[in-house]
Amino acid sequence: MAIQRVVSKWSKTSVLLGSEKVAAYIPHTRKLSQESLSAMLRQYGMVYVKPDRGTYGIGVIRVETAGEGYQYQENMRVRSFASYDAMYQSLKNMIGNRTYLVQRGIHLLRYRKRRFDLRVMVQKSPSGQWETTGLIGRLAHPGKIVTNYHSGGTPMAFGDLLATHLPQAEHRSYAARLEKLGVQTAQRLQQVYPGLKEIGIDVAIDTQMRPWILEVNTKPDPYIFRKLKDRSIFRKVYRYGRAYGRFARK
Repeated sequence: MAIQRVVSKWSKTSVLLGSEKVAAYIPHTRKLSQESLSAMLRQYGMVYVKPDRGTYGIGVIRVETAGEGYQYQENMRVRSFASYDAMYQSLKNMIGNRTYLVQRGIHLLRYRKRRFDLRVMVQKSPSGQWETTGLIGRLAHPGKIVTNYHSGGTPMAFGDLLATHLPQAEHRSYAARLEKLGVQTAQRLQQVYPGLKEIGIDVAIDTQMRPWILEVNTKPDPYIFRKLKDRSIFRKVYRYGRAYGRFARK
């Protein structure tokens, strides 16, 4: 069976909201409209607007209230507006007719003043069981809102990023929590998309150390794990991927 890919973020989010175990980790997400963005800004003060279909963090926009006005940041450009209507019209001019989502903004933990999140790699094992095979941190470029490696982010060891937020003795138990969440996420998606063999989950950690699932990628980049000093993680990711046909056999 070919490896299944699911492109729509809205479709994947809708499926995950159907799981009691996983739904609590999904930030409030709606399809973008003038009404939905206004309501969520009133509720949260800061949101992310993202394309329903897209990769590498391209097209992601951070929108927030700023004093009496509003502002948004796309890539490294920040624009400010005195009124909501002016801000929304500017957004729509940039987005066009493409489907976008608006998601509650999570204030990410920081490492040396730079935001970071995590990529959780979950794969089918050679015996056919879901297993979390890798955790890696992604440190945002200083001037950007996304952490993706392809957008200038820096891959880092999970433990190094957590070191200033969590005692060393708690790292293993926190990693185990993320690994379990990864497997539960994959199991839920597989109920609707039975051809899945791998997923990459983008996880934000807020200032209360609560994890949030920002997005699930069904064609995650395995090579980011080559950036870790611990070579065994990439070797495992690669071995599992070969077993289900992700990489060509030599």
